[in-house]
Amino acid sequence: MPRLASRIGRAKPSAIMQVAEKAKRLKAEGRDIISFSIGVPNFLPGPHVYEAAANALTHDSGQYGSNRGADALIDAFVAHMGEIGLTGYTRANCAAGIGAKHVIYNLAEALLDEGDTIAFPTPYWTSYVDIAEIVNAKIDLLPCPPEQNYKLTPAQLDAALAKKPRVFLFNNPSNPTGMVYSKDEINALADVLVKYPDTWVITDDIYNRMVFDGIGYHNFVHARPELRERVIFIDSLSKTYGMPGWRVGFMAGPETIAQAVVTMNSNHITNLPEVTTAAAIAALTGPQDVPRQKNVEFQAKRDQVMAVMDSIPGVKCPRPQGAFYAFPDISAAFGRTHGPTGLAIGNDVDFCNALLEAKGVACVPGSAFGEPRALRISYTCPTPQLQPGLERFREFFAELV
Repeated sequence: MPRLASRIGRAKPSAIMQVAEKAKRLKAEGRDIISFSIGVPNFLPGPHVYEAAANALTHDSGQYGSNRGADALIDAFVAHMGEIGLTGYTRANCAAGIGAKHVIYNLAEALLDEGDTIAFPTPYWTSYVDIAEIVNAKIDLLPCPPEQNYKLTPAQLDAALAKKPRVFLFNNPSNPTGMVYSKDEINALADVLVKYPDTWVITDDIYNRMVFDGIGYHNFVHARPELRERVIFIDSLSKTYGMPGWRVGFMAGPETIAQAVVTMNSNHITNLPEVTTAAAIAALTGPQDVPRQKNVEFQAKRDQVMAVMDSIPGVKCPRPQGAFYAFPDISAAFGRTHGPTGLAIGNDVDFCNALLEAKGVACVPGSAFGEPRALRISYTCPTPQLQPGLERFREFFAELV
């Protein structure tokens, strides 16, 4: 039999989806399962989005669309960026893809030759490593432990960029930690970035509308406008609008990069479907009451999560200020045993497996995100499930011996 390409050996299934599938299987077996695992917003977009999709079906052109994205869609995205202070972009600076993950993969193909280096902070979103490995890039991980609130320091960035990576990838607000960089923190990092003109900067900021406590969203381009020629901004409809399955992501940056993504689209996908495009335009240009309401709800849920995390002896959880994740350091449990079940806990994977078996609560081990002392809690489950799930978490910790 002919062999597979070597890159397939570098591709890995999603650790997040593996946990979600196990939880789903246990639930199908009749177990009472509360899932804090998968990062879906768990709400639906407003009715105007579905109306736009239905209208598109009745007016289907039956034709191919634009490799960049329909003009009306790109215009809506440009206006959307303007609302967060990213102005001065045109259609030529932008492109759409089948979700932000697809856009990031296209950028990896466009920017990284085999052996080039991509640098990004740890903890990281799981797909960053997977995508980099598929394109055979070198990875420089910049550890940001809980002791520094999971945030990158200017000194760390300076040291990393001095090694001249081709790409620096930055995520704000963060998945998996929920941390948000303040204006001053972004300014300090931007001051470092301007010193290294040979490195592309990708800001994966798909949670930019999910920011709490009045901290606001800030971008390197806000701080140092001259970085516009090297910064590539990533956004998505998935989280803000409750549309993960619709698969619409965007990038904005230098024209040469946007055109490269358009070229990749022409070979990978041709175009976004008309129905999806119509729904996306409606989401961006229509009433914004649903995402605003959900942001308020997520902040309240964050407060519930933190009240429990702060009450558990040994657990350290930097306070998230965005997205819908918490990332507690649960390493105090390592080397202990869950009394009622006798399950030994040597690491984060053991902890999550024992928590799921003993209490029916599904979380993702932190090692999937490059931080094996922690785990990720996605608190978008239905509100009636949140407090019971958190109480089970607290009970599990109290039963360790």
